[in-house]
Amino acid sequence: MTPSSGVVAPRAATARIVWPVAGILLSMLSLAVGGLIWTGQRTNELAVERQRMQLVGAIESRKRQALEDLSRIAAAPGTLESLRWPMDAARAQRQIGAPLEDHFDFEASFIVTPEDFVVTGRIDGQPADQRAFAMHRPLLAGVLADVRDRVGQLALRRDGRLASAVSPEAVMAATGVSRILHDGVKTRIVVGMALPDEASAQGAFGGLVAVATRTLTAEGLRDGALMSGFDDLRIETGQSASPASLYIVGLEGFRKPRFAWTPERPGDSVMEHVFPSIMIALLAIGVFSAFMFAHVRFVTTDLVNREAQANHLAHHDPLSGLPNRVNFTKRLDSELSRIRDSSESVAVLFLDLDRFKEVNDTFGHGAGDELIRQVARRLADTLRGADMLSRFGGDEFAIIQTRVRGPSDSAALAQRVLEAVQAPFHVGAGEVTIGVSIGIAIAPSDSRERDRLMKLADLALYRAKNEGRNRYSFFELGMDDALRLRKAVEDDLRDAISRNELDIVYQPQFSADGRKVLGVEALVRWNHPIYGPIPPANFIPIAEERGLVGLLGEWVLRQACRDGRRWPGISVAVNVSPIQFRHPDFVETIARIVSEEEMDPGRVELELTEGVIVEDADTAENAMMELRARGFRFALDDFGTGYSSLIYLRRFAFDKIKIDRSFLESMESTGESAILVHSVVHLGRALGLTVTAEGVETLEQQRFLQAVGCHQLQGYLFCRPIPAAEIHDLLANPADVLRNRARAVA
Repeated sequence: MTPSSGVVAPRAATARIVWPVAGILLSMLSLAVGGLIWTGQRTNELAVERQRMQLVGAIESRKRQALEDLSRIAAAPGTLESLRWPMDAARAQRQIGAPLEDHFDFEASFIVTPEDFVVTGRIDGQPADQRAFAMHRPLLAGVLADVRDRVGQLALRRDGRLASAVSPEAVMAATGVSRILHDGVKTRIVVGMALPDEASAQGAFGGLVAVATRTLTAEGLRDGALMSGFDDLRIETGQSASPASLYIVGLEGFRKPRFAWTPERPGDSVMEHVFPSIMIALLAIGVFSAFMFAHVRFVTTDLVNREAQANHLAHHDPLSGLPNRVNFTKRLDSELSRIRDSSESVAVLFLDLDRFKEVNDTFGHGAGDELIRQVARRLADTLRGADMLSRFGGDEFAIIQTRVRGPSDSAALAQRVLEAVQAPFHVGAGEVTIGVSIGIAIAPSDSRERDRLMKLADLALYRAKNEGRNRYSFFELGMDDALRLRKAVEDDLRDAISRNELDIVYQPQFSADGRKVLGVEALVRWNHPIYGPIPPANFIPIAEERGLVGLLGEWVLRQACRDGRRWPGISVAVNVSPIQFRHPDFVETIARIVSEEEMDPGRVELELTEGVIVEDADTAENAMMELRARGFRFALDDFGTGYSSLIYLRRFAFDKIKIDRSFLESMESTGESAILVHSVVHLGRALGLTVTAEGVETLEQQRFLQAVGCHQLQGYLFCRPIPAAEIHDLLANPADVLRNRARAVA
């Protein structure tokens, strides 16, 4: 709308006097401050990176030295001779174990066979037996595996002897492995290499491997020539406040332990000398701008401003500045009267922001108000000059689209609105992403009456929200009936949960060869007494909207535990809603239900989607760690359809990833999907995670997934979701049950 003249005068004066001068000065000063801050920060970052590279070099030097020390003893005259069969353990101790400890500071050393039988061992000056090796095995297992893998990469004859061209020294050099590990108490260098079992040029290899450990301390690293500027180098294992650190791999795979130090910050000295001058200049600009603004406002007429403001507030939303509902209805009446005797059409679009309540709850109402203002600006940019944008309140907006030639015009506008709102918003110190649901009704084809037209647009909006949100929907005949069905679902769902009128079916998860049931996934079903079977995609979103998803999730978990108690040896997976997961009592509620039902938490698998952890990663991590400490397991569901960031797999304690069925559906038609599935499987295996593929429906898919190393499969090829009673038969004789079901389906 065009503002009144009373509002134009003070604003025009402000624009002519204050903002041009202050804007130029602030822009120049902001560029200078920004450049200075960026330069200082970049200088500090480069200094930290340089120190980190120094530390990495020092660590690598210690690892190479430890490996060389082990090689010296292993290659010493008499060492290989002492390992001839039959071996003398005491002689091997003197020849290998004692020198490693006395001369090279190794705390523990072992020589083991391919079956991990200890030939000879030594720990802190005392002989070590098989039991002592078992206690050290978690620390040594990774190095032993790497050494044996490297041996396998050498050219082996059929009888297990190395090729004649490989000398004993070459065997040890080619199979040497050195790692840095933290066992929860100390940081150690763990080294290992293969040992030929006789001193000959042929280098015969009987599978003997020598491994040893040496403590690595921050003090020891600081003594190196490459470690200048690390006076406070230390090893931390808790939550670190250190500005610079280098992570160490822990035995459990968590990257908690780290070397930490206070980095050099050469950029700060520059800021300390220049920043005070910048602040003085900013203060001067602020004082000047404030004075000029006060002067301009003083010379304007206060009465005119008050009248203009009162008129504006009567017809506009005070937060966004957009026309309000009163203004909207007047304009709609005018447009409907204008097209009464013409062939033109007018469209009414009702808009409802998706996930706006989550922004309010997470960031506060101030952030919600700022989000509304930003949304209003973006929506206004999508309209033509003759169209009208209005805010009804809360997260509801409305648009009057004029000169509509057909539904395609309204669809094009709705698509522009969707694209505008989908881009991230910056509110406060964070970034949020929301969506918008849109309902469209067109006059005169749908109705010529204002109230009726607005009601039809509202019905179309309900449909858009019910079909998944972040989309638009036109009014169609029959939507009144759909609305009545939705109302019935809202009214009856709570009673259905309290009366146990819902059902649970289970979809089995099989081994890759399809011969063994490894687990089941619990799926909720609702057979409404009037409307018949209602898909979960219809009633679960309603449960989330109406605050019933917590009750629904607890009911499903409790029933799954009762059924799962009777199926020893397999896991029971339960899906967790994002709203349910973010509840403050989520952890205690889950633990209480499982305890009351006397179910082993180690057999309960909670399936989360990436959306659960994206909204509040810190809270999600705390909840997962607490539940994991109580024995629960976690699966990342629908992997590959969201952000699929490696950060989630590294940071959060997932035990399993589930490949979404959409990859398998397109795998046969596009080679890219097969490549992605292959990559995801290998990624999961490399991280030590179980990999499950969903939606397996053909033998070709099964063969491919089995070939690339997928651990578990589920889908209609093996079994559809079945009641709990049929799970007993399936576990007793899976082959016969699957054959019978296949015949029944055929």
